Amino acid sequence: MKFVKGKKEKKKQPNQDMSETIRITPDKVDYVEADYREGLNQRQVDERMNAGWTNRPVDSSAKTVKEIIKENICTYFNLIFSILAVILCLVGSFNSLTFLPVIIVNTLIGIIQEIRAKRTLDKMNIMAAPKATVVRSGRVRTVKSEDLVIDDIVVFKAGNQICADAEVVVGEVQVNESLLTGEADEITKREGDGLVSGSFVVSGQCCARLTAVGEDSYISKLTLEAKAMKNGEQSEMIRSLDKILKFIGIALIPIGIALFIQSFAFNGTGITRSVTSTVAALIGMIPEGLYLLTSVALAVSSMRLARKRVLLHDIKSIETLARVDVLCVDKTGTITENTMEVKELIVTDEYRQGAMPPVEGLIGDFVAAMSSDNITMEAMKEHFKESAGLNPRKVTPFSSTVKYSGVTFDTGAYVMGAPEMVLREDFYLYEEEINAYTARGYRVLAFCLYEGEITGKSLTARAIPLGYILLANPIREAAPETFAYFEEQGVEIKVISGDNPLTVSEAAREAHIKGAERYVDAGTLRTAEDIERAMEEYNVFGRVTPEQKRQFVKALQRQGHTVAMTGDGVNDVLALKDADCSVAMASGSEAAANASQVVLLDSDFSCMPDVVLEGRRVVNNMERSASLFLVKNIFSFLLSLFSLLLGVTYPLEPSQISLISTFTVGIPAFFLALQPNSKRISGRFLPNVFFKALPGGITSMAVVGALVVFGNTFDVGSEDISTASAMLVAIIGFMVLCKISQPSRTWHWIVIIGSMAGLVVCIIFFAELFSIGHMSVKCVMLLVVFSVATEPVLRYLILLFEKMRDLYIKGKEKLKR
Repeated sequence: MKFVKGKKEKKKQPNQDMSETIRITPDKVDYVEADYREGLNQRQVDERMNAGWTNRPVDSSAKTVKEIIKENICTYFNLIFSILAVILCLVGSFNSLTFLPVIIVNTLIGIIQEIRAKRTLDKMNIMAAPKATVVRSGRVRTVKSEDLVIDDIVVFKAGNQICADAEVVVGEVQVNESLLTGEADEITKREGDGLVSGSFVVSGQCCARLTAVGEDSYISKLTLEAKAMKNGEQSEMIRSLDKILKFIGIALIPIGIALFIQSFAFNGTGITRSVTSTVAALIGMIPEGLYLLTSVALAVSSMRLARKRVLLHDIKSIETLARVDVLCVDKTGTITENTMEVKELIVTDEYRQGAMPPVEGLIGDFVAAMSSDNITMEAMKEHFKESAGLNPRKVTPFSSTVKYSGVTFDTGAYVMGAPEMVLREDFYLYEEEINAYTARGYRVLAFCLYEGEITGKSLTARAIPLGYILLANPIREAAPETFAYFEEQGVEIKVISGDNPLTVSEAAREAHIKGAERYVDAGTLRTAEDIERAMEEYNVFGRVTPEQKRQFVKALQRQGHTVAMTGDGVNDVLALKDADCSVAMASGSEAAANASQVVLLDSDFSCMPDVVLEGRRVVNNMERSASLFLVKNIFSFLLSLFSLLLGVTYPLEPSQISLISTFTVGIPAFFLALQPNSKRISGRFLPNVFFKALPGGITSMAVVGALVVFGNTFDVGSEDISTASAMLVAIIGFMVLCKISQPSRTWHWIVIIGSMAGLVVCIIFFAELFSIGHMSVKCVMLLVVFSVATEPVLRYLILLFEKMRDLYIKGKEKLKR
């Protein structure tokens, strides 16, 4: 096979459509079947890199600097602001352009913060970039996955994700293609079989030649197809903001047109006044900094977590993890350290009764034939170094499905694995002894002589136990404190492990996990109903298969829970993909890290409370900030409808709206969004925001509307009414700000008092710029009366909407039941 000008001939691989030809550079690149012990030489690697045949990903979720700048500048509302600015210039109302500096500053802040966050995360991604073991020029080396080229010889072993389409050259592996096909069965791949990118190795080791890389690989085609179909799932907070902005964006145009026609055509107001009043109404309805503030808050959070060595593959996971009420954890790597050691070897009576080589030597030859593809085997290799001089004829790597590994020697076949899985119907004969070891917290493996042929499938013949190997993982020092935190926060812990239930229970007890003494063997859960019931009644599960982990997560989700899943092994991948939020340890398998939204680069589970607190800070603070923005938007929307119904001109000026927004919304919201906030999240984002914003918005509309009506009744001038309305809205704005900031801290009062001072300075020294005029005595009296009336109106509306919110929450809970 050769790469020729413009086309590439290639072998057909499983699950791929090979009918198409693929364009490359005009340079000719010869196909090479390099020896798996030598691989490509440097010249051949350079040729392929120059021809573009590298494994660079076709799609990246990370934005470029250019995309960040474009997305922050080219928005729908920025377009509206630009049009409004042009219209104001055409009618000569230049002092009404005071909203433009605010828009420009907001946009610049958003661009700067996102670029800073991008640079921080780029550094983290480089550190956590997928690696591959490749053979080149006779040397085994580790390179970044994206630096692989076509024809490279790559070494794959348990835990690795297949990074490009390949063909097995030597060795044997079991792979799981569930991430691509949805089928969880493990498939054995031998020499000549194809490996599909996106699948992952469950057990074994092989050398494989890459047959399709980069955009030509199977996983890349799926990625491009998925990208063409949808832009990706958004978090609840972002979806809620999108709904708000979409409604406002649609409502702006008809309301604006109606206000202008009424003011100019029916009220006889001049063109300049009609335009400025209409622009003021529209500016008041636009939450100009809300979406931007959300992006900044999420970007800052990702930077904070990056400093704590937490990498986010998906930024929405910050919010999701903050809402989690069930956390599923694996024993190894989460409760315990990601290391293991052999504590003791217990020789059985069956071994003593037979004439056999020393059991330590048998186990030494057994583990010597296995690859070090997991911490258990590494511990075994470290401990059992003796040899009985046996040569393996056939090696069957460990499978998480059948839970054993096997080696066939000339003298017989031997298996090692979970006692109940290899002893099967004879397990009851040894159960009491084995349970005594597991009750002490040990993980027990049975080493057995097998009387049948090892096929890699479930055992059928008799297995005679020769020895029990006792292993243990040390409990993480910070585990009890970490799980105590989650219990205090109302997050239920479910320990889901493939180990013996007694061993898992003991580890959970040492970590002080609630309900650790009650456990269930997942092998006894036969039906979906059994799983549903067990998930409600138990917190500790042992002997869980990879497919069952997935079923457990789905069962919890059906029960209405928001589920987070932590893991570090290949057997965790299926559950990690289905969980609402997935967390992987970087020290674990590559497949688990790639499948997760959050990666703990130091593999330190004790930093999880920091991640949860960061999510709570973002969501709670954004609820407060969004409420501030919506108070202004609701007020302006309702006042616009009020003006249309009563046939009056919208009373405020654009510059007044800008002044009030800056000091009662923009500046406070920015500082509130970045403050610590560990309050537990309750309810949904959109209802919470509206219940907080509606009292202030309705109060503002009611008192300003009444002021306009009474002002017209008592022949108060339109400029006086405009100034008084601005003052009244500012007063209500600060009342709402004080309420939303509760419980108030010193920093909150600094922000509030500073904002008040800024507003007063602008009114005194820049009155003309912000259209603040001198008020007549009648107007001042009206302002005082309505200012006094504002407080009880706002207070009782807040009480009313709080009761409505409680009724709403109770109603939602009843519907769930």
